[in-house]
Amino acid sequence: MQVSVDIPNLIFRILIYLLVSLGYMGIFKKCGVKRIWAFVPLAKEYHISLCADREKDGRAYTIICALSYVLVAIEFLFKDNNTALMLMTIPLVGLFVADIIYGLKIYQGLIRVFDRNKRWIWAFFFFESLTIMLWGFSKKFQPTKKVLNLKGVFGAKELGEDIEGNEDTLTVNIRKRTAIDFFKRKTLLKDIHMSIPKGHLVLLLGGSGAGKTTYLNAVTGYEKADASILLGKGDVYNEYERMKYDIGFVPQQDLMRGTDTVEMTLIDAALMRLPVEMSVMERENRIAYVLDLFGLTAVKNSLVDKLSGGQRKRLSIALELITDPDLFILDEPDSGLDGVVARKLFEKLREIADEGKIVIVITHTPDRVIDLFDDVIVLAKDATRTGRLAYYGPVKEAYDFFGKESMEEILLSINQKDEGGEGRADEFVEKYADMIKERVG
Repeated sequence: MQVSVDIPNLIFRILIYLLVSLGYMGIFKKCGVKRIWAFVPLAKEYHISLCADREKDGRAYTIICALSYVLVAIEFLFKDNNTALMLMTIPLVGLFVADIIYGLKIYQGLIRVFDRNKRWIWAFFFFESLTIMLWGFSKKFQPTKKVLNLKGVFGAKELGEDIEGNEDTLTVNIRKRTAIDFFKRKTLLKDIHMSIPKGHLVLLLGGSGAGKTTYLNAVTGYEKADASILLGKGDVYNEYERMKYDIGFVPQQDLMRGTDTVEMTLIDAALMRLPVEMSVMERENRIAYVLDLFGLTAVKNSLVDKLSGGQRKRLSIALELITDPDLFILDEPDSGLDGVVARKLFEKLREIADEGKIVIVITHTPDRVIDLFDDVIVLAKDATRTGRLAYYGPVKEAYDFFGKESMEEILLSINQKDEGGEGRADEFVEKYADMIKERVG
């Protein structure tokens, strides 16, 4: 296929690209971003969103730009094919509109960060290239804050060694959990070591971004980390296909069909999750047991859609308990429930733990049921914004450790100052590491 190239137009486009990139380079320098990113397609769009303090919008903007680049390249290659051009018209128009909308969102953020009049948005809209070069080259345009740069910042010191458990514990040794996140590798969790005994109801506490979900995914084997996870004598990572049936996980949102009855929902779960060699009688007995345990026998013929919020939540828990797992994890099981119903639900979880299970729970209202818990895991973001273990142990000792009188106060003490907290995460991470070293020593 022969492709003709409009040389003057191509030179003009390259010149504009270079000038705009130079403008971006100036803005990046002012905002504390590596200037080289100004010349890298897609990285340029993402990093300008960091300068504008609009990172989430920047992710969407980068994806839209990537798709636009692809379609423009296809359009260029098939510019003599009218049929191909017609087929691309609608997606190109859609991406063009989306590009404008998200681009303006980024520039609105940039205007706010540089503390300029909102009317500058019109300059970006009509004279984007000139405006970018002006903001990049002129010393009159300076940001009120820079992009967070963690280079040279060190987090709290580490325990740095695995701990041992036994056949009656969940032994967690997460050395590191990393992930690639838009042009950079981030450490999500580091140096998490603990041994949780069977029969314990455990609260998982931590602020937004502290790594609670990442921790649970690593423990269950859903997202593997550089870690060793032992449930009794079983290795969750090395024996995942067998061990996954020993772990029950109840997400915040259930996925049950509303048109099925309660009993049919449990029967389906039993058929899918219980061993195929289990007899019909054993399976029916197990279903009857969980129905009775969660007070659902009276409504077993009711449709799921007709259940109350509390009944529906109990059913979602019963679905996971059908396999009789040793480890039971619940993400905000009291979400949307009033105080009385939530209390009864946690009392039921207390009963499950008393049967010799390990039950780990995330809840945003821990203080109203904290008397039912044995232990608390406190995760916090250190100076490098990495999830770290600030405490694991009995609830009563946690109050003394943090010098606080409630879980809410503990959470505030470890939250970063820009999140309305006291910013003492590193202090407690190091204090806990020192305490464990003394015990081991």
